[in-house]
Amino acid sequence: MPLRPPPILPPSFVPPYLLDRLAAHADASVSARAANTLMIDREHRGLREFLAPKVSSAPAPQYAKRSSPERKIHDAGNATQLPGKLIRSEGQAASKDLAVDEAYDALGATWRLYHDIYERNSIDGAGMPLTGSVHYGNDYDNAFWNGTQMVFGDGDGEVFNRFTIAVDIIGHELTHGVIDHESGLVYQGQSGALNESICDVFGVLVKQHVLKHTAQQADWLVGAGLFMETVKARALRSMAEPGTAYDDPVLGKDPQPAHMKDIVVTRQDNGGVHINSGIPNRAFYLAATAIDGPAWETAGRIWYDTVCDRRLKQDADFAAFAELTVSAAAKRFSAGSAAHKAVIAAWNTVGVTAS
Repeated sequence: MPLRPPPILPPSFVPPYLLDRLAAHADASVSARAANTLMIDREHRGLREFLAPKVSSAPAPQYAKRSSPERKIHDAGNATQLPGKLIRSEGQAASKDLAVDEAYDALGATWRLYHDIYERNSIDGAGMPLTGSVHYGNDYDNAFWNGTQMVFGDGDGEVFNRFTIAVDIIGHELTHGVIDHESGLVYQGQSGALNESICDVFGVLVKQHVLKHTAQQADWLVGAGLFMETVKARALRSMAEPGTAYDDPVLGKDPQPAHMKDIVVTRQDNGGVHINSGIPNRAFYLAATAIDGPAWETAGRIWYDTVCDRRLKQDADFAAFAELTVSAAAKRFSAGSAAHKAVIAAWNTVGVTAS
């Protein structure tokens, strides 16, 4: 009898394989917290198939037209019932809770990138309010978008810091919502790795937009600051150098490949969605840094156009996505432009397309 494939798990920031390693190799306290996080991820959030958004016959929600975000941040009180107690609403002064205020600011930063640069009205394009819950679970080692809101754990304080600490974490997870409402990329295999990569792309673009960094100034790290100082890690992922973000006795070594010749074939991690995303991540980095100026104005526009392109199929592989980015670059910046050539060269360099 053929082996049954592992269940399709919905997106979360920390990959399941990393939590599995902590559960197996860390000391007793960290191991227990990692195992508890995995249990929450697999049971409380449900073993649902996060393949493609279900088409609903119900009318789309109608929101008031706004020129600013509408944010509500709740305190889950270390429980798992959402959303929890409302702490801070749009326009209110900062609270005395660092996680609340970091979540509030990062939700706003993500909203502003999409609104001010890409003329997108919130995550769904129709003005969706942005809801977040902090202090979720007991030492919960993750953050996720559940389809309607953001959820943040506090981390265990030994390996992981609080999950509101990095604006690109929030930008990453909210972008899963953008993908849900646009291309709906299937969360498995290469299309799932594209899903994760696109979220990394716009996560780092939110950070770069906040810092006003050009592509050449940016660190291209995803989740910098998430690991505690005792952990031998710069971040969770490096878009410039996939496979180099961490190398720690407990965490292990960053498994991301940077080239198609090293693509990882696995049944775990929904077919390697967090692992093989390193390949399109590096392609974006190469394209962005080959063009002067801020990446959100150049390569970011090309990737956003591609995400919203109706020709992008839900099961698209790397080659199909690359072809559409080349087309988008020619349409937005003209064929033969620096941006067009940079995108072509980037995909060639990572081995997705032939030179």
